[in-house]
This record gives sequence, structure tokens and C-alpha cells, in this order.
Amino acid sequence: MLLVLLTLCAIGILISGYFTGVTFRWVKPDTRWIPPVCRLGEDTCALVVFTPQARVFGPPNAVLGLVFYVMLAAAALEGGLDEPSIRLAMLGATGATVALGLFLTYSLLFVIRVKCVLCLSSHVVNLALFGIVLTHG
Repeated sequence: MLLVLLTLCAIGILISGYFTGVTFRWVKPDTRWIPPVCRLGEDTCALVVFTPQARVFGPPNAVLGLVFYVMLAAAALEGGLDEPSIRLAMLGATGATVALGLFLTYSLLFVIRVKCVLCLSSHVVNLALFGIVLTHG
């Protein structure tokens, strides 16, 4: 289960890293090394990363995502899934990302109205991480 959790964290880091790069204009949204199905056009990406929903707590969600995935992976590597107090913190953090993901998915589909495969993929990753932490032990 640890390997699955770490793999999901790695996927989350890649997605969050891409969006962080686009947010700070270090990476073009349609750069060639991004698989075509995941690439966003300049206009579409701007609609996603430069909206108020992309900064729910102030800093860009993608930056917070990077911190989240790194800390979750570190906690898991330190045996957090087997340590009740750390596992509870992991459960709270992953549960919060799922709740935020529901809001962001709603916003994406019904407010911004943008089809963003990477956005939805990151929400699925967060749901899977929550499921792993919830069912472990």
C-alpha cells in the first residue's frame, strides 16, 4: 500500500509542479513535454490558474498541493500509516483535500466551465489517497 501511496504522491507532485510552473510563468501551458491529452491551451489554462478558485487560501492551490504531497509522502515513509496520531493527521489532510476537490470540481464544471483533465486527475488522486489512508490499519 505504501508504494501505491508514494506513486500517487509522485503523480500529484508532477501535476502540481506543472500548474505551479504555469502560474509563475516558468512553463508555457502547451509546452511540448506535456502529453497532448494533458496540455492546456493558453486561454484555457489562464481560465484555470488565474481565477480566484486557483487561490482558495491565498497562495496558489498548486503550491499548496506540492507541500501537501511532499509532506504526505514523508509522513508515509516515516511510518505514519502505522502511527495512530500521524495517521489521524494524514486522514484529516487527505479528507480536507477531498472536500476542497469537490468545491474545485464544481467550480471547474459549472462556474469556470473548463474541461481540465489534469485538474480532475488531481482530484481523483486525492480521493484515492484519502481512501488509502482511511482503509489502512
